[in-house]
Amino acid sequence: MNRRDALTTVALAGAAMAAAGSAKADTAPTSTLDRIKKTGVLRIAVIAGQDPYFHKDLTTNQWSGACIDMANDIAGKLGAKVETLESTWGNQILDLQADKIDLAFAVNPTPERSLVIDFSTPILVHSFTVITKKGFAKPKTWSELNKPDVKIAVDIGSTHETIARRYCPKAEILGFKTRDEAILAVSTGRADCNVSLAVLSIFTLKKNPTLGDLAIPRPILTLPTNLGIRAEADRRYKDFLSAWADYNRSLGQTREWLLKAYQTVGLSADDIPGEVQSRIAWGHP
Repeated sequence: MNRRDALTTVALAGAAMAAAGSAKADTAPTSTLDRIKKTGVLRIAVIAGQDPYFHKDLTTNQWSGACIDMANDIAGKLGAKVETLESTWGNQILDLQADKIDLAFAVNPTPERSLVIDFSTPILVHSFTVITKKGFAKPKTWSELNKPDVKIAVDIGSTHETIARRYCPKAEILGFKTRDEAILAVSTGRADCNVSLAVLSIFTLKKNPTLGDLAIPRPILTLPTNLGIRAEADRRYKDFLSAWADYNRSLGQTREWLLKAYQTVGLSADDIPGEVQSRIAWGHP
C-alpha cells in the first residue's frame, strides 16, 4: 500500500467511526427531564377510587384530587401539561418501567421497588389504619386481626396488602383489583375489615358513614409516600422532584392540597384523629 492509499484508508475509517458515533448519539436514550421539556407533556398514572389522592368524575371523565393538583404544579414548573393514564397501585410501577408514564404518585419506597425504579424524597409520611364492618370489634392491636377466622380485604399490589400480610399472616387475606372493590367487600359483609392509609380511610368513612368504624391498631405503623420515577443515570429529574417535595412539604403546601380534596366531602383537619395527625409529616400545621 502506497502513502496515498494509506491516507485514504485512514480517512475512510475516520469517517466510518464518526458516522457510527453519530448514529449511536441519535439512538441514545433521552432523559425523562429532556423528554418532558421537548414534548411539553408530563405523563402520570391516575387510580380510580383513591380519594383524596385521585377522583374521577364519571360524567365528564375528568380527574381531580390532591395528586392532580400536585401534578399540575410540577408540570407548570417544567413548562408542560399533564397527561393521565389510568392504572392501579401495582401496575403503575410496571407503567414506569415500560415508559408509559413519567411519574407515579404516592409510592411507598420498598426495597423490592428500589431495585426497579427510583424515588424522590417523601411528599408526606402517613399511618396505616383499619376500616371495620359494622358489629366487628375495633382492634386495639394488629395481633387481634392475626387470626384464621378474620377476613381482611385489600387491593392487590398495594402497600395495604403488604402490611396485612406482614402483620396478619394467619388471617384470610382477600385480594381485590381495586380499593373500591375491597371496601365493597367490607360493606357487604364478605370481609371483616380493610387495611388502608389513614388519609384514604378518613375520606372513605366520611363519604360512607354507615360503612363501619375506623381503628388505629398498635403499634401505629407509618411509611413515607414518595414520587416514583424511572431509574436513569441523569439525576436532574430526581433532584428536581426531591427539591419540589421537600419545599412543598416544609411550607405546608402538601397539606393544603390534601385538605382541599377533603373539603369536597366536608372534611377538615379537625376530622383527622390527633394520634394520626401527629404522625403525618406533611409540613407545618
